Amino acid sequence: MTSRPSGTTGHGADSPGHAELLRRVRSLPLPARIDLLTGAALCDLRAEPRVGLRTVRLSDGPAGVRGIHGGQGLSSASFPSPTAAAATWDRGALRRLGALFAAEARRQDVHGVLAPTANLHRSPYEGRHFEYLSEDPALTSAVVAELVTAIQRHGVAACVKHFVANESETERTTYVSRVDERTLHEVYFAPFEAAVEAGVWLVMATYNGLDDGHEHAPACEHRRLLTDTLKRRWGFDGVVVSDWMAAQSCAPTALAGLDLVMPGPEGPWSGGALLAAVESGEVPEALVDDKAARVLRLAHRVGALDEAAPRSAPEVDVRSELRELAARSMVVLRAEGRAFPLDRARLRRVALLGPNAVDAFTQGGGSGRTYPERVVSPAEGLRAALGDGVELVVEQGCDARGLLPPLAGEALRRATVEWLDDAGAVVAEQPLERPWTSVSRREPGQTRARVTAEVELVGDGTHLLEAGVLGAHRTWVDGGLIHHEPRHATADDVLASVNNNPLGGRTEVGVVGRRVVEVRVELEIPDLGGFGHWGVVVLRHQPPRPSLERRIAAAAEAAAGADVAVVVVGTNDEVESEGFDRTSLALPGAQDRLVRAVAATGTPTVVVVNAGAPVLLPWLDEPDDARNGNGSGTGNGTGAVDAVLWAWFPGQECGAALADVLLGVTEPAGRLPWTLPAAERDVPKRPLTPVDGVLNYAEGVFVGHRAWDAAGVEPARPFGFGLGWTSWAFDKLTAPERATPGEPVTVTVAVRNTGQRRGRCLAQAYLEPPAGAQPERPARWLAAFEGTELDPGEAGEITLTVPARAFAVWDVAAGDWATPPGRYGLVVGAHSRDAALRAVVGIG
Repeated sequence: MTSRPSGTTGHGADSPGHAELLRRVRSLPLPARIDLLTGAALCDLRAEPRVGLRTVRLSDGPAGVRGIHGGQGLSSASFPSPTAAAATWDRGALRRLGALFAAEARRQDVHGVLAPTANLHRSPYEGRHFEYLSEDPALTSAVVAELVTAIQRHGVAACVKHFVANESETERTTYVSRVDERTLHEVYFAPFEAAVEAGVWLVMATYNGLDDGHEHAPACEHRRLLTDTLKRRWGFDGVVVSDWMAAQSCAPTALAGLDLVMPGPEGPWSGGALLAAVESGEVPEALVDDKAARVLRLAHRVGALDEAAPRSAPEVDVRSELRELAARSMVVLRAEGRAFPLDRARLRRVALLGPNAVDAFTQGGGSGRTYPERVVSPAEGLRAALGDGVELVVEQGCDARGLLPPLAGEALRRATVEWLDDAGAVVAEQPLERPWTSVSRREPGQTRARVTAEVELVGDGTHLLEAGVLGAHRTWVDGGLIHHEPRHATADDVLASVNNNPLGGRTEVGVVGRRVVEVRVELEIPDLGGFGHWGVVVLRHQPPRPSLERRIAAAAEAAAGADVAVVVVGTNDEVESEGFDRTSLALPGAQDRLVRAVAATGTPTVVVVNAGAPVLLPWLDEPDDARNGNGSGTGNGTGAVDAVLWAWFPGQECGAALADVLLGVTEPAGRLPWTLPAAERDVPKRPLTPVDGVLNYAEGVFVGHRAWDAAGVEPARPFGFGLGWTSWAFDKLTAPERATPGEPVTVTVAVRNTGQRRGRCLAQAYLEPPAGAQPERPARWLAAFEGTELDPGEAGEITLTVPARAFAVWDVAAGDWATPPGRYGLVVGAHSRDAALRAVVGIG
């Protein structure tokens, strides 16, 4: 396989050839060539006017374009999570999403986006699960290819990451993934190969190492991975960039095939290290030239070489597109007993309940966080959609977070940050206008700072105050020391996302009426390696409030007096984040208890799950009589929830998209891109904790729904499941009886809309292996999918193309693909366990 010619997604046929790029590179002295191979800053590549090279700027993704402003100045739109994008199963929607990436990149003067992610959901416990796309290699490959093509069509580079087998956050910078050769090619390589076939311009080498049975090395030093497979076998002609600070050696990374070290300006190739390796003959000069030529090729593609200008941004309405995408990605897991969507004309009072109704989690935690100008809350979205004639009652009911809420801005009466010298004298200060701050060094060597805040607490009772701080610090409240943290922060804390939710001291403050207290934090400004020198201080506050029992009872009371109860439950960045894996799939706090208490009132209950990764929903399929007498509800105990809607991390248009779905403006057309467990004991064991530094992928090709099928366990909802607001019939499958090895197979599916609303039917095709086929294969694997939209009662046809590769296995002995002959089962239905239609296709 070879990559697409650059003209298909780049600047066009006028792209300088490789020989011309090499000529330019070789016009520079060797030290200048080497300088091009390490970044100039955190996200910038080096400029070199002598060869017409201007600065190329990269930005983190993959749920928006973070930009270079770090939350200050220019805003950055917040997209639905990658899991939501995959849940659309809709190529058209993905192309529109790619245009949004490009538009946001151009608006922020960014040339390349570190997206999409192409790793798999090997386990539901993965901390970065929300940031990856799917548990299935075929679905992931399709999404990746569409996004790469759509982003780069507008002259913005896509960077597919993290190459490869990066499915755990535990010991994330050091572990080695042990994956056999067949599994790599059939499962974990597949999305990256699809990205190269789509013409991707950047591939990110990951932190972890790889043991493929032939070579055991960190990914940035793995020659079989970067050179033999990526560049030679697949024909990748772009830039292989390290994950930030993943490159830890000089000659081994250069020889393996790494092209660009990030961040800069310091790194293993800088300071004369790579120059010395070249001059000694350890690293061939021709390798340096090839790497530099690849950097120039990237610059040309994004409009940063010679006089070329970046392409203009595509014209898109960012907010409306994000609203539509978030709504269409939502998945209906249950809808029975009462009519859905809701009829606004029949509503007089709506109860909006739950911790995530008050504090919706719109994006996952970690380095991909964006800073939107505004976020539409569930309450704001529903109030706007329901209008003045419908009362909206909001109750939190319970907590989902362990940390206290952020201090309200109006409670901060006065605050300053002071920079101190070694003797503790103030050398500079500035006021703070918000209850959180990042404190950077003002001068080289400066290591100490002090944050002082006057906080006004209003309301009789016991208030809780908390100061979260990154790194070593001391915290006082009204002169009394409440916490001392001696541990120094490092770059590993940033990689583990500690800076997003730093821990610290908590204390109780008694208040009668009104009280002003002083919070003082003295902190070190830590050295965070390539991330710079800065610390974080966050002030948090919880005012007096009723007990948990009374808050749940208040929510149930609100539900009992409403026409419908909408309960928004879910996770947050204390649970789902880059940097750490989960230890439980249960909803945090008393959220299950809250759902049961509300459902027990007998009021029609819609539960909205605001989570990126699977969580357990023990009430999902409970019958009406299962909860009689349970919970704190005040109703008649009928018990069952009426509808369950999975809303993902929906991005900045969260509340507007939710209102559109609940009121039928937009169909929730999503399908699960992963399997939803009913109980933790049912989850196929896929350890995420390395043993002696090694993470063993011993399950081979049995990942995701394939593993569930092999175990014979019934999940809560299977891979590909989703109801929408209508219903479908699969009437007929037309497929050839025989096919030619190495050729795709085209089939047609006759479908009908048997419901009352227009909707999108998604046909999923799965293959089953011939009897006795070797090597062992899954009982069923995804081969193709397509959808169509139909009106009520309308019939239509869906054409599916099953690629030749879907029939093939990786022949380890031959080092190539082979198609075992035999009679393959072809099953088409609404999800991975739906055998609505079946055919047999013979090959060989």
